[in-house]
Amino acid sequence: MYQVKDKIAYLEHHLSPKRFKHSCNVARAARQLAQEYGADMEKAYFAGLVHDICKEMPYEEQKALMLAGDFAPDLAELHSRKLWHGIAGAYFLQTQFDVEDADILNAVRFHTVGRAGMSLLEEIIYIADMISDERDYKGVGKMRRLAHEDLQAAMLEALRDAASSVLKKGGLLPQYTIAAYNAYLLAAQIGKGSTSGK
Repeated sequence: MYQVKDKIAYLEHHLSPKRFKHSCNVARAARQLAQEYGADMEKAYFAGLVHDICKEMPYEEQKALMLAGDFAPDLAELHSRKLWHGIAGAYFLQTQFDVEDADILNAVRFHTVGRAGMSLLEEIIYIADMISDERDYKGVGKMRRLAHEDLQAAMLEALRDAASSVLKKGGLLPQYTIAAYNAYLLAAQIGKGSTSGK
């Protein structure tokens, strides 16, 4: 259905070996998380595989793709080149590879910034990107553990870390990220206050 072999061939030709390895690792991590949380494993693998499809395109090409689609970059995203590839990637998949599944397109579009109301697939791709095998940042062990124990807790932790990192660098924080952090934090607080104690 997803013509994975064709996409692997495209990625291997258009990405650096390091980025191609990362894409394959994210696909495998996404498939594992999908199995654990009851999502479509084939869809998760595909979305993980193509999440960085535009990552190494020249910025001007990324910008053109980002502005051509209907994926609504916010002001911070427009002024942060490192965030363009997700938005560009969603439009590229839609127009060049005829991907019509909105869940896959949103998973690619929001895999860097997150958003409030993420689907299970979107969460899986966001977290798979954080825990792929080659990742070695400080705290990755904790993130991997959380990812397999409680996906919602992993999302909150990942968003907290992402926002903190951007702020420390004096960068712009996308409204999508702020909304996502608030949503997951509120959900966690409501959960702690519930009678079930979860």
